Amino acid sequence: MKNILYPNQNQEYSVVTERKKYLFISIFAISLFGFAFLLNTPSEIWKGSIKILFSPANLVTDYFALANPGAALVNASLMALKSLFIVRRNRVALSGPLLAAIFTVVGFSLFGKNLYNSIPIILGVLLYAKLTHTPFKNYLLSALFGTALAPLVSEISFNIGLSLPLGILLGCLSGIIVGFILPPLSRHFASFHKGFSLYNIGFTAGIIGMAFIAVLRAYKFEIDVVNLLSSGNNDLFSLFMYSLFTFMFAVGLYFNGGNFKGYKEFLDEDGVGGVDFVERHGFGLSLINMALLGLITTTLSLLVGGELNGPVLGGIFTVVGFGAFGKHIKNVLPVLAGIVVISLFTSVELSSTTFLLTALFGTTLAPISGHYGAIAGFTAGGLHMSMAANITYLHAGMNLYNNGFSGGFIAAILVPLLEVLHFHKKERKNKEIIKPLVNVDKVENLDKVDEPSIR
Repeated sequence: MKNILYPNQNQEYSVVTERKKYLFISIFAISLFGFAFLLNTPSEIWKGSIKILFSPANLVTDYFALANPGAALVNASLMALKSLFIVRRNRVALSGPLLAAIFTVVGFSLFGKNLYNSIPIILGVLLYAKLTHTPFKNYLLSALFGTALAPLVSEISFNIGLSLPLGILLGCLSGIIVGFILPPLSRHFASFHKGFSLYNIGFTAGIIGMAFIAVLRAYKFEIDVVNLLSSGNNDLFSLFMYSLFTFMFAVGLYFNGGNFKGYKEFLDEDGVGGVDFVERHGFGLSLINMALLGLITTTLSLLVGGELNGPVLGGIFTVVGFGAFGKHIKNVLPVLAGIVVISLFTSVELSSTTFLLTALFGTTLAPISGHYGAIAGFTAGGLHMSMAANITYLHAGMNLYNNGFSGGFIAAILVPLLEVLHFHKKERKNKEIIKPLVNVDKVENLDKVDEPSIR
């Protein structure tokens, strides 16, 4: 496959081959698999894996609590390898968006996604590509991110009282339908928030999930939001996460020539619409940025006394993935600050998983602070803190990217107002610059200016 070249301090170009990128993601997936067997026995992992496959999975179903941490990590590892296989099979370069998609799939495979409930959605996207005579590789992001609605497949299959054969049939059919309608809808809804929420599929999935739940409720099928969480994992998982991100940082530093050259320009990106950092700044700097985001979010989770359970780890991995596709420490921190400060004035406990999920996934609004500044990002974070907690009922937890759904609304509300303020601010600044110039002309060049122009 094609090599990617980017500037380097020590030589004109540094080569990071696609083989090396795939190798890095493979090592990441294998590390999850290996760590799983340090936590549970093969027998426990096998039984837990079966339970994960055949259980409902709507928000928030922590696979650590439903099964065990080892089974959850094996599920995440297999989902990563499946995603990598799909990308490789379509002979596509590992770009920033695809890295974000793979890490997001891994994260949510700790609380909601599995091999069973994700495959029908991918098949639906494939069907759409076939019927529109478009290469499937054009819709890889829809296929991978679209598994946000994987709990819908599990819920219909196993939790609404249907016989098992009928439940599996209708569950898979619903997943195929979701996958089929995702590509055109996600393209349409991108204009709703103008790229200022990075989780565009999350917003689209929220709309689709809301429609499916409305139909189920119309036929008297009640879907309850779940809150199944584990605790007591901090010691082992903090060691694992810090080790993983330190390794990622070291690899990124190596690929970037042992220095941080270019990172200042990296931080100047606003992230609007999702910027492919791998393409624009190289794989090395992207890994450095991803590692820093991982270290910061893991530390935040521990500092507030939170639990490193499946959902929280999923949130961290998602932030890390988007470190290659729109997020960096400069545009993420104001949003996090807004969420933390506003939470202090609510009944939400900072140590709760609810708060941490809102904080971590709320960074979908990072482009607002990147484009309009820290105050705007702070405001967006604060508004998101209020919105996210009250929107889950609409899709009953069927959309795993609940914060992407909320973030789309926040961006749609806030960005038009910011555009107006930004426009008038620029107008005032332009007038302040032009006015002194006109006055100078009047005084020094009065004889050269005709009377109408003075008026």
